[in-house]
Amino acid sequence: MTTVNMFEAKSNLSRLVAAVESGSETEIIIARNGRPVARLVPISPLPTGQRIGIAKGMFVMPESIDAADKEIEDLFLGSGS
Repeated sequence: MTTVNMFEAKSNLSRLVAAVESGSETEIIIARNGRPVARLVPISPLPTGQRIGIAKGMFVMPESIDAADKEIEDLFLGSGS
């Protein structure tokens, strides 16, 4: 565990984040006037779960996605043909 003062943390934030991100440091304590006030630690990746096919069977894909263009245009422009 490394401890750095506030000035060093501000001056070297990118380097400190890179050290935590790469795993070369597991935790960096930031101190103000010698008193620990913050901890810089890596965020563990959140599980994303299964995304592909999440809505499978809930929608019907039309033969042509352009077939309703005129109808959609009329809804937006209020042509009402």
